[in-house]
Amino acid sequence: MKNQSKYISIALLILASSISGCKKDFLNQAPESSLTDANFWKTESDLKQGVNGAYSSLRGLGTFSFWLFGEMRSDNTTFQYNAPQRGQENREQVDQFLANSANTLLQDFWRDTYTSIFRCNDVLDKVNNIPMSAASKAQSIGEVKFLRAYHYFNLVRQFGGVPLRLEVTKAPADAPSKGRATVENVYTQIIADLTEAGNSLPDASAYPAADKGRVSKGSTNALLGEVYMTLKRFSEALIALRKVTGYTLMPTYSSIFLTTNKNNSESVFEIQYYATAGTNLSSNFMYQFAPFNSGTVVTQDPGTNLSFTSGWNTPTTDLISSYEAGDLRKDVSLAEGFTGTAGFVAVPYIKKYNQGFVQPGQTNVNFPIIRYADVMLMIAECLNEQGFTAGGEAFNLLNAIRTRAGLPSKTSGNPVATLNVNSQAAFRDAIYQERKVELAFENHRWFDLVRTGKAVEVMNAHGQREIAKAPAQYPSGAYVLTQNKILLPIPQREVILDNLNQNPQ
Repeated sequence: MKNQSKYISIALLILASSISGCKKDFLNQAPESSLTDANFWKTESDLKQGVNGAYSSLRGLGTFSFWLFGEMRSDNTTFQYNAPQRGQENREQVDQFLANSANTLLQDFWRDTYTSIFRCNDVLDKVNNIPMSAASKAQSIGEVKFLRAYHYFNLVRQFGGVPLRLEVTKAPADAPSKGRATVENVYTQIIADLTEAGNSLPDASAYPAADKGRVSKGSTNALLGEVYMTLKRFSEALIALRKVTGYTLMPTYSSIFLTTNKNNSESVFEIQYYATAGTNLSSNFMYQFAPFNSGTVVTQDPGTNLSFTSGWNTPTTDLISSYEAGDLRKDVSLAEGFTGTAGFVAVPYIKKYNQGFVQPGQTNVNFPIIRYADVMLMIAECLNEQGFTAGGEAFNLLNAIRTRAGLPSKTSGNPVATLNVNSQAAFRDAIYQERKVELAFENHRWFDLVRTGKAVEVMNAHGQREIAKAPAQYPSGAYVLTQNKILLPIPQREVILDNLNQNPQ
């Protein structure tokens, strides 16, 4: 009976969540949840609201789970130890590779991701019953298939094989999954969804102003390229990435993240946030990432007090030391501390998303998922994997990123040892280094470490350096990463209620 109640709740959640979104501008309207399946899904406008509801679920994941599991598990960030407030150990455990299947944050991540998938499935279930043009129908299908693929890509990289839920849950009997699909089958579905989406979505430039920020052909091919790279299918990745056209680097690194430059020429896909009164559409990154003891110095918001929800995703010493002298990205991305009433306090924090507030506690800063700089570096990596060419296109792409950062080019045979890249292995290292600093705090680092096979080596060495700073703060077993622990444990609630096999830890 407990299982059946759980699945009834899921079915009701799907029904309610499928109709959130907006009627006019999908970027800045509050979700609507008072409608039901019986009186909704009648018109093209209804369908668009359903599609917008699928987008809206990204906001909650973006403000917490994505950076917790995508950046804090890496050597880029950690947390500010809060001795007076010892109530957030579940977050600390994720950073330290101590999270077990009972950790509530794992359950939140799993639940919120599948809620997002359910919204996509709801649209796909209803789209063919609504009178609309073939082009509009194809676009709607393409948008939600991209989103579904993106969510499954996150799940398979974090948990391995997961249940493939591709149909709407209409009755309690439909709620139990068929168990965990294989990793191969999950990737097959991701590729199928992205391939179809790429064939039906327009270019970003084709969207009117009110729809700016929706997924496009470019964002679909960029994600498909990353999927193929994760599978080490570099030739196919390169084909997909070459199709990402119509984008350019912003002239300066700092201009990318300004709220006045949302969805700019470098933006391939980003999560949309708006600090609109009376809605729940805002972001809050700068508050979570500010040191908890910084008062209003970092946020400049006198109306918001910082507490145990601040001091997270803190830049590590390893990352700070990774920046070359003169790298313009460092000051844009982070600060090594703040100046309070007692002087300078050496607690680093992320500056990249610190773009001011609109209302107390609310910002309208978007979060980048894919930037064109990322695409350029992926193309360069694919080219190098096909064969090292001194001075070839891969070098041009790498050095275009470095030039914007104010750094000298890396070349083969360069007399400066740190700039000399004279082999395929050396170019790999150059790309990995550039991705680490160029894409810092954009949730790429952990996935890069895993797909390149460097996670265990890098994170264990990093962990020892972290522990050495204050050994008494760390519990036994902290920062010991094994191959088994690369995958997160399946939330225990799901193991029990859906009869899933657990990941070995």
